[in-house]
Amino acid sequence: MEPTRGAAWLVAGLGNPGPGYRETRHNIGFGVADRLAADGGARFRPLRHGVQGVRLDLGGTLVVVVKPQTFMNACGPAVAAWLTGLELPADRLVVLHDDLDLALGRLRVVAGGGAGGHRGVISIQSALGLEAVSRVRIGIGRPPAGVEAADFVLQAFRPEEQPEIAAAMARAAEAVRQIVIGGLVPAMNRYNAPLRPGGEAADAGESARQNRVGEGG
Repeated sequence: MEPTRGAAWLVAGLGNPGPGYRETRHNIGFGVADRLAADGGARFRPLRHGVQGVRLDLGGTLVVVVKPQTFMNACGPAVAAWLTGLELPADRLVVLHDDLDLALGRLRVVAGGGAGGHRGVISIQSALGLEAVSRVRIGIGRPPAGVEAADFVLQAFRPEEQPEIAAAMARAAEAVRQIVIGGLVPAMNRYNAPLRPGGEAADAGESARQNRVGEGG
């Protein structure tokens, strides 16, 4: 692979490396990256700057998808190094990550805003020197009473949550394709709408109204 030639987008799925973290809530960004690779018939392999990576064709556009193999709070330098190596501007980066402030399975496509305490996002924003980082946030829900957030994100999804999370990862992968092929605003309009019963998104008009209001972090 010569990923520095011709790539138009960089997608970074966030998580912690190692089998002990594989099925945890904090690793859902890795899960979406894996879904993108599987859909494209590709496999991740070790690449420079401490990442696993794969090159994909999304609707005729070349995209490099990476999973930093540092721990979450130190992923920024690897992502920044890849963005520089690909000679891409920061607005051609999409970050995939878990979000405690969204209900389980909800998505939120954002063009920037605060990190909401997410250390992976903080690391990337710090390494790039800017807050305007496009992201697909995947809701993992709030911890139950008596459980610290830091412990909750390192727990596995419960068996009854698995179908909803699998559907959310599929929608998040679709959102990445929409961003790459159709642009960020259409992706917001489509995927930020509240889910109807059965997992279908509400109408795009309602989503557009929400986007105009805006949501941070």
